[in-house]
Amino acid sequence: QLQLVESGGGLVQPGGSLRLSCADSGFTLDRYAIGWFRQAPGKEREGVSCISSSGGSTNYADSVKGRFTISRDNAKNTVYLQMNNLTPEDTGVYYCAATPRSCTPATMMMVAWYDYWGQGTQATVSS
Repeated sequence: QLQLVESGGGLVQPGGSLRLSCADSGFTLDRYAIGWFRQAPGKEREGVSCISSSGGSTNYADSVKGRFTISRDNAKNTVYLQMNNLTPEDTGVYYCAATPRSCTPATMMMVAWYDYWGQGTQATVSS
């Protein structure tokens, strides 16, 4: 069973950048599509991005398109989310999640599509 661990969150000023990582120390991730979700206080969890198991297909929510980049290094068993030009609206707990199924623009948003979840990492954008 996968045990996903996120890291890389923190406090950053508007316009700054963070790079989040999602790793599993035991099982390999290369058979799973990985999604990133975020949850702001008082709001529902929302899909931000996803990447196919091979890394050949990626999808982004409109709110982050052009600012966030998802990538993976299967040799390192790690998926990344590079977040640039951050705004206070990007503040929240960021979760990675894994599914043996596909990553598409529709499934990127579906919490129930993913079988395994990490514990989350807090990203705060504030001056």
